[in-house]
Amino acid sequence: MRRFFLVLSIVVLFVSCEEKEPTNTKLSGPIFGTTYNIQYYSETNYQKEFDSLFAVINNSLSTYISDSDISKWNRNEPVEVDAHFIKVFNASKKIFKESKGVFDPTIGNVVNAWNFGPDENKFLTDSTTINNLMTYVGFDRVIKTPTKFIRQNKAYLDFNAIAKGYGIDVISEFIASKGIGDFLVDIGGDLRASGINKESGKGWTVGIEDPNFDDTKSYSKAITLTNKGMATSGTYRKFKVDEAGNRYAHIIDTKTGYPTKTNVLSVSVIAPNAMLADGYATTFQAMGVEGTKEFLKFHPELQVYFIYLNESNTLQTLSLNGFPE
Repeated sequence: MRRFFLVLSIVVLFVSCEEKEPTNTKLSGPIFGTTYNIQYYSETNYQKEFDSLFAVINNSLSTYISDSDISKWNRNEPVEVDAHFIKVFNASKKIFKESKGVFDPTIGNVVNAWNFGPDENKFLTDSTTINNLMTYVGFDRVIKTPTKFIRQNKAYLDFNAIAKGYGIDVISEFIASKGIGDFLVDIGGDLRASGINKESGKGWTVGIEDPNFDDTKSYSKAITLTNKGMATSGTYRKFKVDEAGNRYAHIIDTKTGYPTKTNVLSVSVIAPNAMLADGYATTFQAMGVEGTKEFLKFHPELQVYFIYLNESNTLQTLSLNGFPE
């Protein structure tokens, strides 16, 4: 009888341990000028590791930090760039070539001139100034060799249109390296999802933000995302107003140096990872609806959702390549 009770106790203990699910750990904080929200199923708190990874990425890629690798490179100071810089450079070059220069990280000085970047300059619309800065724009001016990156003609690099997505991927890959398959990493509304939300037993439910100009946040569309990255680029929050009351969107036309004229309020992109989603979202914002339609003929791996104004100034939406309804 005693032996039977002992065996039964061991079986009950084994079943109890087997049925116990890891808790949904939720961490948040400030990063990249916005906030991060991370969820993953594990008993371990990786807050210190996340903060350390964020610091390394910032020190490599942030033009807002004066002694970062990219800031030193832009000042033509001696610097040995790291693997993060190289990965983001390579992804940027890929999108630059595919988009025929619509996506161009060397537009940074022009962005600064319009006061959308890290350098505080006067709000400029002077054609002479813009034309002069445009002589240094062109990603092909940055030459990659086996040992270094060569800066030609005062080229200025700015990876802010893709670095946030890359940061999401770095955190996601760290979580996955710990054997955790179910997680959601969100930085400023851009994100990467893996596995399922065990509380619902389904993929992660994420919202597409409405284009509100008054800084309020609302979400009229929600989708289920898993094993993908998603990013949204919008013109409804970040813009400048000149003395005449004209609004200038932060997406700069890489051919002219002036803010892109577009009826697109926001574009959301689902891609294999967050870095590509981030870069393509900026690209499609500049391309517009028709240009993006043509581009997607050669990129079935990308799903896109537009919110835009039609000719009668009425709000419209458009899903491309099977973007989830």
